[in-house]
Amino acid sequence: MVCLSWLGQPIQSESQSSNSQGEGMRTPVGAGSTLVHSKFGGQIFGFDIDQNGTEGVLTEAKDIAGGQVLAAVETFDQASGKILNVVSKIASKDDFLTLGVVGSSVGLVEREHVQNIFVSKRIYAELNPLDLNKVTSRWTPPLAADDIIIGVSRNQGSPNTAVMAFHNDAKTFTSFVFTSNIGANTFEPLVKLADTVFGFDNGPQVAYDSLTNQIVVAASDGAVGGPPPKLALVDATTGTVSEFTGIPGPPPFRQGSINGLAVDSEDGIACTTTELDFRVEFYDLKTKQGFAVVLPSANGQLQSGSDVEYDPLNKLFFVAQSTSSTAAGSSIQVYDTKGNLVESLNGFSFSNASNVIGTHIALNPANRTGYVDGPDSGVTELQSFTY
Repeated sequence: MVCLSWLGQPIQSESQSSNSQGEGMRTPVGAGSTLVHSKFGGQIFGFDIDQNGTEGVLTEAKDIAGGQVLAAVETFDQASGKILNVVSKIASKDDFLTLGVVGSSVGLVEREHVQNIFVSKRIYAELNPLDLNKVTSRWTPPLAADDIIIGVSRNQGSPNTAVMAFHNDAKTFTSFVFTSNIGANTFEPLVKLADTVFGFDNGPQVAYDSLTNQIVVAASDGAVGGPPPKLALVDATTGTVSEFTGIPGPPPFRQGSINGLAVDSEDGIACTTTELDFRVEFYDLKTKQGFAVVLPSANGQLQSGSDVEYDPLNKLFFVAQSTSSTAAGSSIQVYDTKGNLVESLNGFSFSNASNVIGTHIALNPANRTGYVDGPDSGVTELQSFTY
């Protein structure tokens, strides 16, 4: 039997910008000097920041004696980077994973309970609101024991969040999606994605259009010279799925995998990044038409973009670029909704570009700041930035 006593208490830049929008000269943009360090020096397995508050949440894990893992859930201050509270700390085979900050200031964390060498149960906890600095309740999605969540949309402010998971039954990697008001623990029906291109093995990406209540999924089979990517629009209420073909990449390589996806709900625009052709794509979700732009000065696959996030207040898309094409190290390329490059945020060194938990950009649009993974190669730090 899994002990649930952890619910509620612990168990054991180089660039500059002079953009003026009534604010005069802006401060330098790019990588900042504020770092968040995991409390116990473990590798960070997911993080996010509250766009309606002053805090963030991260989970960490490190190997300790006896084949066990020290795992912890921690909150931190966005301004100073200081760890505020160790929400939960365990020494076992279990670990934690931050799924994100959702809805209005709700932190969502997954605990993987391990028996022998296999995960036997997944427990989802809420920090609601995040600034209480404690687990307050459980989120209980209608998932089977072998269903694994592979994506949660990053659309704070909307009551509903899109979730993508897959059936890990050794027979199929079929993906399915649903929406949930996570703070209220309510759910809309699960919708199966029958097209195999959206299977887990192709690394599908998920986002949510809150205006139309549509879940947006993008994927490609990733084959060199393969077909263009596909996008699926899922009506979260009716379960209706419609698909359209994405933009073909230049021969002979085509696009490769879809690495990132974000949606501007107000204008109905989806933004994706693709692997082999180092481009960023912009799609009108109503007309299902789009265009692509090459990342600035990029000339090879290593300079492809990964995570994509959207700032709805300033109407900007952010693209993580682990190997920068505009400076040494890593960069974040910032685009407007028309595909114009607004600025390059330089001076980073993303620490987990090749890890299971990939690079994530977390934004606070109200003060034009954010955090991203790095620069410590041990993946124990987060770095601030401004834009």
